[in-house]
Amino acid sequence: MNKTAIITGITGQDGSYLAELLLEKDYKVVGLYRRSSSYHFERISSIVDHPNLTLLEFDLTDPSVILSILKQYEPDEFYNLAAMSHVGTSFHQPSTTFDINTMGVLHILEGIRTTSSATKYYQASTSEMFGKNYSVDKDNNKYQDENTPLIPQSPYAVSKVASHNLVRIYRDAYNIFATSGILFNHESPRRGENFLTRKVTKYIGQLVNKKTSDSLKLGNLQAYRDWGHAKDYVYAMYLMLQQDVPDDFVICTGQTHSVLNFVIKSFESVDLDYKQYVEIDPSLYRPAEVDYLCGRSLKAQKVLGWIPSTSFDDLVSEMIQSDIKVYANV
Repeated sequence: MNKTAIITGITGQDGSYLAELLLEKDYKVVGLYRRSSSYHFERISSIVDHPNLTLLEFDLTDPSVILSILKQYEPDEFYNLAAMSHVGTSFHQPSTTFDINTMGVLHILEGIRTTSSATKYYQASTSEMFGKNYSVDKDNNKYQDENTPLIPQSPYAVSKVASHNLVRIYRDAYNIFATSGILFNHESPRRGENFLTRKVTKYIGQLVNKKTSDSLKLGNLQAYRDWGHAKDYVYAMYLMLQQDVPDDFVICTGQTHSVLNFVIKSFESVDLDYKQYVEIDPSLYRPAEVDYLCGRSLKAQKVLGWIPSTSFDDLVSEMIQSDIKVYANV
C-alpha cells in the first residue's frame, strides 16, 4: 500500500522539493495551496500532472476545511509547510501572521487528535525562534541547538514559538506523533524573490543580462546566517517522520556567513564588485534584528543519520547560474 502524505504550502520552495521527494518514493501526495485570483504552480510544474498528486485549495485558518481533508484522506503523514513566512512582513501584519502560523497549527493538531490520531505530523519551526540568543561552548564558540532557549525577535518568530510549543504539548498530552524541525535558513533557485538571498541573485541575473540599471537596495549587511540548501533540508523532514519516536531536531550546516559575505560571494561569482551596485536602504532594516545564527545538528546526525550535502559556495553558484539563465530568456 502506498503511503499518503498531505503537504500544506506545496507551491512554495520547500513544498515543491518535498512533493518531488515523496512522489519518487511512491507516496500518494495531497498538496494543499491557498486560494488566489491567479495560481502559481511554477515550482511544481514538473509534477503537476503526476498521477499520484492531488491538488486542493484550502484555508489554514478554517478548521472545518482541515477536518474535512483529514477525514477524507486519513494521511499517514502530514507536513505543515504553509506559513506567513516573511519576517519583515510580520511586523506589518502581526494578526494575519498569528492566524496562519499559530491558529492554523492548532487547527491541524486538533484535527489529527480527533479524527486521524495515527497520522504523523511535521511542523516547520525556524531558527528565527532563537532571536538574539545563543549558547556558548568551552571554546567560546557561539551556536544554537535544541537546548538553546528561545527569545524571538519578531511577530513571525513569536508565532512560530507558540506553534512549536503546541506541537510539544499535543505530543505529550495526547500521544500524537508530532515533531518539529527547527530549520535554519535554507535557500535554492526556488526561493521567493522577496527573500534576501534570492533578491541578490535575481538582481545579478538581471544585471548580467542587461535587464536592469538600478542599484540593489539592501538593509543590514552585518547579520550572520547559517545557510543550507532546501533540497537537503526537506529530506531531513522526511527522515523525522520515519522514526519510531517523535522528537524535535535542529537542521543546519553548522557554518555561518554574514549577509555581506553572501553579497560579496554572489557578485564575485560573475567578476563584479558589489560596491558599485549595492545601496544601503535604512528602511529595509528590521525593527528588531537577529544578529547571529549558527546551528549545531549533532542530534539530527546521530538519530536521523542526516548531514547536509550542499556547500555554501555551491549553493550561491547554483542560485546565481539559475537566475542568469532565467533572465537570459526574459
